Amino acid sequence: MKDKDMYSTKDIEGQTQQMPGKESRMEPEPIYDNVDCKGFGRLKGKTAIITGGDSGIGRAVSVAFAKEGCNVVIVYNIADDDANETKNVIESYNGNAFLIKGNIKDSNICNKIIDDTVRHFGGLDIVVNNAAVQFPQTGLEFITDEQLDDTFRTNIYSMFYLTRAALPYLKEGSVIINTSSVTSYKGNKDLIDYSSSKGAVTSFTRSLSASLADKKIRVNQVAPGPIWTPLIPSTFTKEKVGVFGKNTPLKRPGQPVELAEAYIFLASDASTYITGQTIHINGGDIING
Repeated sequence: MKDKDMYSTKDIEGQTQQMPGKESRMEPEPIYDNVDCKGFGRLKGKTAIITGGDSGIGRAVSVAFAKEGCNVVIVYNIADDDANETKNVIESYNGNAFLIKGNIKDSNICNKIIDDTVRHFGGLDIVVNNAAVQFPQTGLEFITDEQLDDTFRTNIYSMFYLTRAALPYLKEGSVIINTSSVTSYKGNKDLIDYSSSKGAVTSFTRSLSASLADKKIRVNQVAPGPIWTPLIPSTFTKEKVGVFGKNTPLKRPGQPVELAEAYIFLASDASTYITGQTIHINGGDIING
């Protein structure tokens, strides 16, 4: 990982794919692992649930957590091949991964995810609410009731469902990490419903952190900017993929591996005095709020 040119996505122009996007079909494939880092045991003996852990940011976090000694529950909805590849990578590092397939828009599925996790690993310490969808539209009038419902149920309802189900098993020192977005702060004219749902994530993070402070359960979030994940070629046009991330001060999109360390930090004992906060990883955009 010493060669920062590895982070370049200069060859992404012109590619798209059908939803749901798959990491194995992307060219170049996202960089999700720093092979030079073998881990330091910072999450040893803990168990984490990571929604959307099969690909993109979720895959990078899943692999990084496992290398730190964490048992990882990868929750995914459709992409069996991506999920199994992530599990194989984790096991190549002698880590423990447990796959759970299910649609987290359903509260009953979220309840089952928690039950299966506790049954399999014997407990739960970390919840990473990461899964999300987006459906770009050129105006509010094109956002149907069905799309609005899908966006909010996936991006924010699921966080309520899963975290609510997890709370009886969380204890002092447990951690909840949510994935928000730069759009929560800046908005996006083509992602009105997505940006709104991520704004809800930010409010959820701040409010929940206050609610759980007395229990010494910390709640924080990461707000990514443009990151090269399957969501991009599967939701944007060829033209938008071609310029994706180039409007940032660093003039490129980020790679999933460039976010993983922030999630480790927030999950570990290095951040015991941090709650209700946001880490912005967005290529240099200045955020107010």
